[in-house]
Amino acid sequence: MGNREDMGSSVSSKLRAVLFDRDGTLVVDVPYNGDPSLVTPMPGAKAVLDALRADGIATGVISNQSGIARGLITAANVADVNARVEELLGPFDVWEVCPHSEQDGCDCRKPAPGMVQSACRKLGIQESEAALIGDIGADVLAAEAAGATGVLVPTPVTRAEEVAEAQLVARNLAEAVSLLSERP
Repeated sequence: MGNREDMGSSVSSKLRAVLFDRDGTLVVDVPYNGDPSLVTPMPGAKAVLDALRADGIATGVISNQSGIARGLITAANVADVNARVEELLGPFDVWEVCPHSEQDGCDCRKPAPGMVQSACRKLGIQESEAALIGDIGADVLAAEAAGATGVLVPTPVTRAEEVAEAQLVARNLAEAVSLLSERP
């Protein structure tokens, strides 16, 4: 497997990608946002992403966008918002968007593992080499269902039971990435 030097190194050698939920994690949550001018990065998001990229860790976004299925926004609106996210936070190696509603029963909508699995396939890595950081239980559950590591960064909308059930909980994105680097 690895020699002793590898055992004490950061997870960077094992962790090859950090995937992020978009709304409430990377950017301030604006429900069903179809307006790029409303995109505001979460505090510290750009610095965390820049550090991961500098370390050679792939980055990606995994986002449920049920507003498309509900007719509240279009796929083009979501693409415009995603483009603005990249303008503000830098390029991502992979984007996965689920356009379905809960009632559609798809395999991609978090907490299902489909988007995490697809992102890992596109990146050419195993799910165990990825982590997903998000602000609600569905993010952590999607990671775990795929065999990735999930980290919860609660916001005021995160339910107490989601925090209680999460194995890894951080106060912010920088702490979430620190937790990942401390894992064996």
